[in-house]
Amino acid sequence: MPADPPSSPVLRASDADRDRVIELLRTAVTDGRLDAAEFDERMGAALAARTVDALVPLTADLIAAPGSDSALAVPRAAMPAEPAAELLTIKAKHGPVRREGRWTLPHRLALRTAWCDVLLDLTSAVRSGPELVVELRVRGGDVELVLAPGMVVDANELKVKHGALAISTDAGDDTLETLHVRLVGRMKHGRVSTRWVPPHR
Repeated sequence: MPADPPSSPVLRASDADRDRVIELLRTAVTDGRLDAAEFDERMGAALAARTVDALVPLTADLIAAPGSDSALAVPRAAMPAEPAAELLTIKAKHGPVRREGRWTLPHRLALRTAWCDVLLDLTSAVRSGPELVVELRVRGGDVELVLAPGMVVDANELKVKHGALAISTDAGDDTLETLHVRLVGRMKHGRVSTRWVPPHR
């Protein structure tokens, strides 16, 4: 008898796959298809998922979002994504610094700038976990964080000298927390601000 054909290999989930499922869960809790406890449980499972097969059941019982042509059930097959780094360091002097669009967030982002205007847009970024630590060692210039609803900012560990801290901790709505942004380190002769906008599509 012929040997059984080998089984299909297990498809590993990428950061982009997990991020898409989390966005779908956020949509479902916003329009009332999931309650807060279900959202928390499923988001934790999505962050821990290692395979696409583990992600599929998390949205399998959700119908398409109102006004949407696509169902929420199965995440799209992912192209190879930029791997999440444990630490990303940005160094610059006397010039603009911008990170925006679809970029993979590290677990820890170190900002080492002097007299720069820095824009960190997280609204379309691929998240590598439930928390992003932004470690500032900044002298002069402005640092602006562009955030999506569901992101929460904690600046209790950030020291600002001869500067300004103009941030809100969240978007001011009832969106459940999906990313905790923790600001640590120090800034001198500069300004840190936050701005919330819907995610880019």
